[in-house]
Amino acid sequence: MKARTQVLTALLIVCAGLLLAGCPTRTSIANINRDPGRFVGKEVTIAGRVSSSFGALGSGIFQIDDGTGTMWVFSQSFGVPGNGEAAATTGRIEQGFSFGGRSFATILRETQRRH
Repeated sequence: MKARTQVLTALLIVCAGLLLAGCPTRTSIANINRDPGRFVGKEVTIAGRVSSSFGALGSGIFQIDDGTGTMWVFSQSFGVPGNGEAAATTGRIEQGFSFGGRSFATILRETQRRH
């Protein structure tokens, strides 16, 4: 019985490690803004408060402020949170993006539902 418990515990630890290895690490917006080229095409997670948002028909753009800086997030199929809401989002960094007649130098294109 003890050997079975040890095997199950080891299996659980290995599975948890694999799950955590697949999650993008949380990155500060200041680090991204300092060197956006380093992050282009990479998946990152940012978190903070929504300071501005607009959208329609399931697509939109919102700005997150994490206390170190701000970044616009493009959401194509995950909806747009309201101003003042806390949000953590994961996506890919892109440069030279336009939406709704406005241009954005660096944005995060959301690839996963917010948590």
